[in-house]
Amino acid sequence: MKLQKLIDRKDAVGEWIIEDITHICKDFEKRDPGSKGELQAAEYYAELLKSYGCEDVKIESFKENPASFMGWIYIAVALGLVAILEYFFAPVISIILIALALCIALLQFGIYKKLVDFLFPEKIGHNVSAVYKPTGEVKRRIAFNGHLDAAWEWPVNYKFGGVGFESHAILGFGTLFFFLVISILRIVKHGAFGMVPDGSALLKIGIWGAVICVPLLISACFLWNERRIVDGANDNLTGCEMGVALVKELSEAGIRLENTEIVVLLTGSEEAGLRGAKAWSEAHAGEWDDVPSFIYSYDTIHDPKQLMVNYRDLNGTVKVDKDVSDLFLEAANELGIFCKKGWVPPMGGATDNAAFAQGGFRSTGITGLNHKLESYYHTRKDSYDNLNLRGIADSYAVTVKTLELFDEGAKQ
Repeated sequence: MKLQKLIDRKDAVGEWIIEDITHICKDFEKRDPGSKGELQAAEYYAELLKSYGCEDVKIESFKENPASFMGWIYIAVALGLVAILEYFFAPVISIILIALALCIALLQFGIYKKLVDFLFPEKIGHNVSAVYKPTGEVKRRIAFNGHLDAAWEWPVNYKFGGVGFESHAILGFGTLFFFLVISILRIVKHGAFGMVPDGSALLKIGIWGAVICVPLLISACFLWNERRIVDGANDNLTGCEMGVALVKELSEAGIRLENTEIVVLLTGSEEAGLRGAKAWSEAHAGEWDDVPSFIYSYDTIHDPKQLMVNYRDLNGTVKVDKDVSDLFLEAANELGIFCKKGWVPPMGGATDNAAFAQGGFRSTGITGLNHKLESYYHTRKDSYDNLNLRGIADSYAVTVKTLELFDEGAKQ
């Protein structure tokens, strides 16, 4: 079915999206993972989707330990500090502790595993799903996803920008690599146990290294501020609104597709390590194998010059579905709207798309920001007064065109 009249309304829809995001930011509680505010947003969108004719509207809960996603830093820093001390007495222990700290960093933050989650308080997160049914038999399914929660602030990014944040992180944890290297040298020269001999160059290096590295390592604890939650207007109410606005426009225009089922899937606690998307994928594994099913996961739709289809996700470690990705690019090209191929690179984090792909679903991630850490990324600048109408409107238009092409059977 041709949906050009919905595409023509992209600017008006963009303005409505901004108004709705402003309402949520102003009137709801903060939406950190597993919070009351996250649940409020879930309940709000569920009611909104019902009013637009969606059926099977569900709010599903899941258990999580959200503070673990950044709280692992405290564990790694503690291990690192003990490792620095042990360098002077038992470098073999220093090496073991540093390896453990780096392993936690890689698994917990690099690939989002639940390695130390059990050490942190348990909370309840929430996902929302709603189905906009076709008039006839379901022959294909397309889902539009965004995450409901907002991030804890990253103070260094707020004060010094992305270069400052990444430099701070590299210097902080670079201390571990420094002591790993000199611990190995110490074992080679002086053995695995016993104090470093007086007068040894490695003693002087260790002392000066400790003087410089201990403050740097401790400073890593300030990479996040768990007491300040950002509004999350761009990241990621913009992503949630793509699917919501689509069914709103279809409903108000009296349009239902004949054989294409549309699902709006809003997941919680993405900022805690994709926990909502992981929980949803586990709970619904295999359920969408009945017909061709695509998932489009949106995250931070802001800059029209950065609209991007991410062919790899989760710090570049997860490959996603090419046909799903190509279809969005084709839709953008047909409309003459800028959109590029890209990926979520190392230190770029992830979108919920990664969890869906890992769970066996055909999905891709759509972003609208520079992955080199924008100044509003995870800072108080990510508020309703920092939204980009053109970026939102363009993404909405491409979303509608993607639905149109998918309904026509493209790339399935």
